[in-house]
Amino acid sequence: MGPLIAALLAPVAGVLLYVWLHNRPKTIRVIDTVVLVVLPVLVAVQVLPHVWIHREIGPLIAVVLGGGVLYLIEKISHSVARHTDNLTILLGVCSMVLHALLEGGALMPATASAPFAFAVVLHRVAVGLLIWWLLEPRHGVAVAIAGIGAILLATVIGFAAGTGILPDEHAALEIYQAFVAGSLLHVVFHQGRHDHIHD
Repeated sequence: MGPLIAALLAPVAGVLLYVWLHNRPKTIRVIDTVVLVVLPVLVAVQVLPHVWIHREIGPLIAVVLGGGVLYLIEKISHSVARHTDNLTILLGVCSMVLHALLEGGALMPATASAPFAFAVVLHRVAVGLLIWWLLEPRHGVAVAIAGIGAILLATVIGFAAGTGILPDEHAALEIYQAFVAGSLLHVVFHQGRHDHIHD
């Protein structure tokens, strides 16, 4: 149960880190910089192992397409750009929830090694921070809490279901998550920053 409890506390720690940094005038910009570093790292951790192990470039192409499609849409029509960003954020959070579900299944004591559990906890702090950074400025505290709550609930459901929830073949899942990751990169670097303008 230890790894599960730590995995549940980690996203909350990410939110607290956001609030702690964001409420300090001298560090208010630090949080934005942290996110701009954290998201590419999360994408790399999600995509590169699959590329390296399976020698497939599909996920890398999906990341590029994810960002490229949004870029083209924005160039064609600025009026729909905001709605496209919101849809991308929703898909991104759904992708993180799906990832949390699978991680929950992998956190069973019989299968979760200490290094794996530590890696899960560490990146979940970043996930909690990222979700709050994406949702709270745009949609308010209630929606941001719902996003964090969805991550926690998915983790518990995945843990309860056990390793049986883990797919035998998840190439399509990898491509989907890589595409969404590319879209999120675009939102954070080209649109998300406008929601975090500080005086």
